[in-house]
Amino acid sequence: MGRYEESEEWEDIIPIEQDDGGPNPLAAIAYTEDYSEAMSYLRAVMAKNEMSERALDLTEDIIAMNPAHYTVWLYRAKVIFSLQKDPSEELDWLTEISLRHLKNYQIWHHRQVIMTAIPTLPATELPFLARMFAKDAKNYHVWSYRQWLVRHFSLWDDELPYIETLLRDDVRNNSAWNHRWFVTFGRADGAERIIISDEVFAREIEFTKNAIVQAPQNQSPWNYLRGVLKRRGQGLAALKAFAGEFADVDREDEVQSSHALDFLADVWAQEKEKERAGRALELLARRYDPIRKNYWNYRRSLLGLAMVEA
Repeated sequence: MGRYEESEEWEDIIPIEQDDGGPNPLAAIAYTEDYSEAMSYLRAVMAKNEMSERALDLTEDIIAMNPAHYTVWLYRAKVIFSLQKDPSEELDWLTEISLRHLKNYQIWHHRQVIMTAIPTLPATELPFLARMFAKDAKNYHVWSYRQWLVRHFSLWDDELPYIETLLRDDVRNNSAWNHRWFVTFGRADGAERIIISDEVFAREIEFTKNAIVQAPQNQSPWNYLRGVLKRRGQGLAALKAFAGEFADVDREDEVQSSHALDFLADVWAQEKEKERAGRALELLARRYDPIRKNYWNYRRSLLGLAMVEA
């Protein structure tokens, strides 16, 4: 007999077994006996739409065995709201599970659902996220949840110092660069994007240039710089001299950044300096990024130039 079958608390429930398609299914999933029993009782209480403490305990038991079962998480949230449970207690319980299962999407969606019942951001929430980032600074689920927090609690003005801390620790943290863009340029006033001041544009350009100086071969700030200029309505040529500090096509051995070559190639193409652009693309195809030789040759073909061999 199983745990639930032996329990007096559950004697009124007739479990609903999983239907695998008959007595001899072609490819039945090899669940453990404990998990199969727990799920049979969950199907029964869900069929009754039971909102009870025992149903809540049952979801916790199943989640411990299979934390990726999204149906269980949805039912758990429904029970919590129906019983008017303290959402902060649920967050505390979730925190321990999150630290054990770093890449579980269902946990983060459930946390978001629970957080909607809390009027102000709990003081423990951002320190908890810092613990998560200490384990994995590029965890997609945590970053997505943090973006939701920023929107939901309007944390726009408080995020930059933390992002800068992360980028000081690892200037190559592309997730932190993405979040910086979201915080700086992602805010909206209704359906309209907010107007960005010249001071903010200048701040972002200067910050990004400093990051490039630290690590010229880091693609993230080069992409960020392109984005800032595009958002500002400013051409890449505005920073041609800066990019030239890291790549001189006349001094092939002194190139510090393939991304600077790419940047300059675009600038020169826009300025109709076809030969200079072609030279930058040649260096990329032949020496500095030969793994993408076909792409750089395609770019040369757009300028009417011949292919080069790596």
